[in-house]
Amino acid sequence: MEALAFVIGVVLLVVGLAVSIALHELGHLWPAKKFGVRVGQYMIGFGPTLWSKRVGETQYGIKAIPLGGYISMAGMYPPSPTETADAASGRQRSGRAGGGFFATMVQDARSANDQTLVSEDDDRVFYKLPVWQRVVIMLGGPVMNLLFAIVLFSILLSGIGIQSATTTVSSVSECIIPADAGRTECEPGDPAAPAAAAGMQPGDVLLAVDGQDVATFAEAAALIQASPEQAIDITVERDGETQTLTVTPVAVEQPVLDAQGAPVLDANDQPQTEEVGVAGIRQEVAYLRQPIWSGAQAAGDNAIAVAGVLWQLPVKVWETAATLVTGEERDPNGLRSIVGAGMLAGEVAAAEAPVLNRVAGFLSLLASLNVTLFVFNLIPLLPLDGGHIAVALWDGIKRAWAKVFHRPPPKPVDATKLVPVTFVVVIALITTGAVLILADILNPVSLFG
Repeated sequence: MEALAFVIGVVLLVVGLAVSIALHELGHLWPAKKFGVRVGQYMIGFGPTLWSKRVGETQYGIKAIPLGGYISMAGMYPPSPTETADAASGRQRSGRAGGGFFATMVQDARSANDQTLVSEDDDRVFYKLPVWQRVVIMLGGPVMNLLFAIVLFSILLSGIGIQSATTTVSSVSECIIPADAGRTECEPGDPAAPAAAAGMQPGDVLLAVDGQDVATFAEAAALIQASPEQAIDITVERDGETQTLTVTPVAVEQPVLDAQGAPVLDANDQPQTEEVGVAGIRQEVAYLRQPIWSGAQAAGDNAIAVAGVLWQLPVKVWETAATLVTGEERDPNGLRSIVGAGMLAGEVAAAEAPVLNRVAGFLSLLASLNVTLFVFNLIPLLPLDGGHIAVALWDGIKRAWAKVFHRPPPKPVDATKLVPVTFVVVIALITTGAVLILADILNPVSLFG
């Protein structure tokens, strides 16, 4: 059953990723059609086509590998000078230009682009749109991922809620078992639990401890821990009535932990301990729904965190690659490939936890993945959406500059000249993906340690 649950988790992530990609491409498709651009294809995935159907001038389809997608818009770049001259003279050219590998790549890109142009007077092309419309089209994909993430986070936080400790007592221990006893059953000689001795019962709601009102179980626990071997009054609500119980917490030694939950060591590298009071009660855990704006806030916080990681992408990839050689543990908050994300989804689905907990974990993972797609696609490098946005903005700046100084409008920016840079970026992305996939297979990061 555990293996089956793991597989189901992986499959669900693949489906979720496909939906995310479909929404991303719709974010490009809708404004492109709204602004009159001819869109030849809308494809989800890469590789062999599994299904396709032509509706109007656009062919919609699904391909075998759901790790990406694309739409093909007419005239992503202005026509090449050669194509324009040939069109004017009625000549046709064939073959590739000389000049080496990158020159050939540039001409191939121009040739592929020129094939989408009906004529030089064709107005239903991307490069002739106003700058703001080009920016809207290219922003549409990442923004759809951000909106999807906000929806998922909203379902998680406002629909399901955050699992939090309430002030309701879920259980009362019969005795206090030493932390190092290695057992869970009471034995003769174990001190009686102060809460049980005072008459506290499961279902009691904590209202005040030692005269101080408490709104959370953490506040109540802190006051109890601060009162070892001291009689304190605990006010509870039981069956709609208020009662006050006198409890004397037992003094126990426990490790001192820092803000990250790690033991604090003394000068001799030994764990420090402190004496705290224990009453022997456990809190009831419930899902507390958050305000409706919490989803957007969580997406924003997540985007800032992802941007911080991507800013150090080369260093993070190098560190991940180093762990393949050294065998050291990877940063649990570091980079992962789609393979690693799938493994995390499988772990969430196979975890020994209530179904609602697993649903919440999956929603959080898919939402975070969409935030990553949003931030990553805004990197201002071709072939990413951010690169096309940068080209459009540069074109706008050139036109504004010419207008200010009363110069003739400049020619549209020819992004095919950036094909060599695009090639380097693609190689870097392939290398990064290969390193992360190898790391996720050979040195995986487990969600549960």
